[in-house]
Amino acid sequence: MGRRFVFPAQVRPYGQILAIQAENNPVTSPLLPTYARADISFERGEGPWLFGRDGERYLDFGAGIAVNALGHAHPHLVKALTDQAAKLWHTSNLFQIPEGERLAQRLVENTFADVAFFSNSGAEANEAAIKMARKYHAAKGQPERFRIITFEGAFHGRTLATIAAGGQAKYLEGFGPKVEGFDQVPFGDIEALKAAIGPETAALMIEPIQGEGGVRPVPGAFMRTLRELADDHGLLLILDEIQTGIGRTGKLFAYEWTGVTPDIMSVAKGIGGGFPMGVCLATAEAAQGMTLGTHGTTFGGNPLAMAVGNAVLDVILAPGFLERVERMGLLLRQRLAELMDRHPGVISEVRGQGLLMGLRTHVPNTEFIAAARRNKLILIGAGDNVTRLLPPLIITEGDVAEAMERLDATCAAIEAGQPAVAQQGAAK
Repeated sequence: MGRRFVFPAQVRPYGQILAIQAENNPVTSPLLPTYARADISFERGEGPWLFGRDGERYLDFGAGIAVNALGHAHPHLVKALTDQAAKLWHTSNLFQIPEGERLAQRLVENTFADVAFFSNSGAEANEAAIKMARKYHAAKGQPERFRIITFEGAFHGRTLATIAAGGQAKYLEGFGPKVEGFDQVPFGDIEALKAAIGPETAALMIEPIQGEGGVRPVPGAFMRTLRELADDHGLLLILDEIQTGIGRTGKLFAYEWTGVTPDIMSVAKGIGGGFPMGVCLATAEAAQGMTLGTHGTTFGGNPLAMAVGNAVLDVILAPGFLERVERMGLLLRQRLAELMDRHPGVISEVRGQGLLMGLRTHVPNTEFIAAARRNKLILIGAGDNVTRLLPPLIITEGDVAEAMERLDATCAAIEAGQPAVAQQGAAK
C-alpha cells in the first residue's frame, strides 16, 4: 500500500520514546514522564464500559491490564469497599486481621497452597516468592543454592530483582549491574533448561502464559517437564500467575489446566478487582524458611484490601461463574479466528486462552491499538508485536459481538490506509 510503518514502542530506545512523548505532549506535568499516555482520561466506568471526559463511551477490553476482573463499579465490590471504609482502613500487621485470615483460608482451600502472604502488588508478590525460594535452601543448609532459572520474554515486575528475573534489556538498561542470581533460557527450550541447572540452582520460575511477552502459552507437556526437573533436582517450581490467575483462563488459576502444581505462586491484578493487592501462595514445605521476622510489609493485607479481596472471591467462586468465563473465552477465540479470516492482511495470528487473548498483526501493534481506540475500543500492547484482549470476566455475548464489530471496522480502515472510524453504530 506504500504506507510507512514505524516500529512499535516496545522496541524503540527509551530515550526516543521520551522524545516522541515530549513532542506529542508539550504541556508540562508534575508527573514523572515514565509513561507514554494516550490523550484521553476517564471519569467513570460501568461493567465493561468506560466513560471518557470527552463524552464518549469506550468498550474496555484491557481491564486496566487484566486488573478489573469484575469490570467497573461492580455492586458487590463497591459495597464491600465502602462498608469497610466506614469502619477500619489500616491497623498494620502488628495485630490480627480476621478478614485476612478468612481470605487466606479461602485461597488455601481452593489451591495447592498451605500458606499465604499478602502484599500490595504483583512485583512484591514475586519478591516474596524469590526470597522464599532462596530461604528454603538456606534453611536446609544449602545457602549456595540461590539462583533461579527464568525464561526469555518473561515479565515479573519492575523492582531491581524482578527486572533481573525478567531479563529484558529494555527494562534493565541504565539501572546498574543486573541483580545476581537469575539465569534466562530460551522459551520452551528443554535442552537449554537442563543445561542451565547447576549446583547453585534453587528454583524454576515461569508464567503459564507470557502476557507482556506476547501472549505465549506454555504447553502442558513443557509444564510437566518443569515439574519433573524440579523434583529430580530438588528445586522449587514458582508460577507467576499475576496475569493468568483469578479466573482469567476459565479456571481459578491457569496451572489447573496442566495437572501440574507449583510449590510457590504469585498472584495479583484480578485478586483485588482494581484495588492494589497481591499474594504469594506456597506449600508449607516451600515456606519453611520464612520464619518470624524474615519478611514483612506495612500495607499488605490491611482490612480494606482484605474486604475487597474476599468480595472478589465471592463472585469468582460462585457456582457457574468460571464455567461461564470458559464459554466466553471459547466464543472470543472463535470470533477472533473469524476476524483473522476476514482480514488476513492485518492479523497474522490469534493466541491465548480464556479471556487472555492476543492478536499478532502485520502492522505495528501501536498502530492497531490506536486505530481500535478511535473505534472506542480499549486494547493493550504486548511484546512480539501482539495486541492483548483482556476484557472483564463479566462480559456477555453481546459485549463480544460489540468488540468484534469495532475490530472489524478497525481492520477495514487499516486495509484502506485510512484512519479507523467506527461504522454502523460501532462507537456508541
